[in-house]
Amino acid sequence: MGILFGFAPWIVYWVLVGNVPFATAVLVALGVAIAAFVVARVSDSPGRTLEVGAVVTFVILAGLTFTLDQAFMERWMQPLSNAGIFLVALISALIGRPFVREFAVVGQPKEVIESEPFERITAVLTWIWIAAFGGMTVSSAVPPLIQGDATILDTRTPLSFVCYWVVPFTLLGLAALLTRLLPDRMVPPEEEIVRKTTFVAFAEAEIDQLMYLATEHANREVGAGKEAYDIRIGGKGVPLVGDETRESWPSTYKVRDRKR
Repeated sequence: MGILFGFAPWIVYWVLVGNVPFATAVLVALGVAIAAFVVARVSDSPGRTLEVGAVVTFVILAGLTFTLDQAFMERWMQPLSNAGIFLVALISALIGRPFVREFAVVGQPKEVIESEPFERITAVLTWIWIAAFGGMTVSSAVPPLIQGDATILDTRTPLSFVCYWVVPFTLLGLAALLTRLLPDRMVPPEEEIVRKTTFVAFAEAEIDQLMYLATEHANREVGAGKEAYDIRIGGKGVPLVGDETRESWPSTYKVRDRKR
C-alpha cells in the first residue's frame, strides 16, 4: 500500500487528464502530491524521494499548463507526466536511494534490511519500474513526434490511443504484477541469508574470545527457537569513542532452527 501512496498523484492525474480540463487535472494532482508529502512528513512515513519528486513534477506541469496552448497540452502533457515519474525513479536509483527500498523497509527487522537479498530485490524491482516508466515515456512521445496533430483525446487513430494509453498502462500493469510476484521467487531460504551486526569486545581480546562474543551476540539477536551459525568476524575492530579499551567488531552470521 505504501508504494501506491507514493504513486497517488500520478494515478490521479492519469485518470483525470483528458476527462476534465487540463488545469483541473494538474491542480488536483498537485494538491494530492502536496498532501501526500505533508502526511508522510507528519507520520514519518517512507518514500521521501517519490513524494518530493511528485511535488516538483506537478509544480512544473502546472506552470506549463497555465502558459502553453491547448494544442500543445493535448500532444505533450501525457508524455511529460510519464517523463516526470521516469526521472524521479531513475534519480532515486542513481543517488543510491531506490524508491522501492524506501517503502519496503517498513516493518522489516534491521537484519533483513541490511541483508544482501533485500538490497538486491529492491534494486531489481526499482529498475523494473524505471524500465516501465521509460517505456511509457517513449510510447507516449511517439504520436506527437510522428503525427503532428496527435492528441490524447483521439479515440479513432490507432497510433494515438495505442501509444498514449494502451502501451503505457499495459507496462504499468506488468510492473505492478512483477512487483507482486518476483520477491517471493528471489528471496532465498532463511538459512542462506547472511545477516550483518556488530559486537563489542576489549581491545586485547584474542580470536577465540572474539568468536565467543560474536556467537553470543548473534544468538541474542536471533531469539528463541533459532540459532546463529557460520559466524564470521570482520578484519578489524573500531575503538569506541571515549573508551579506547574496547572496540566494535563487525560480524556476519546465518540463522537456522535450533537443534533439539
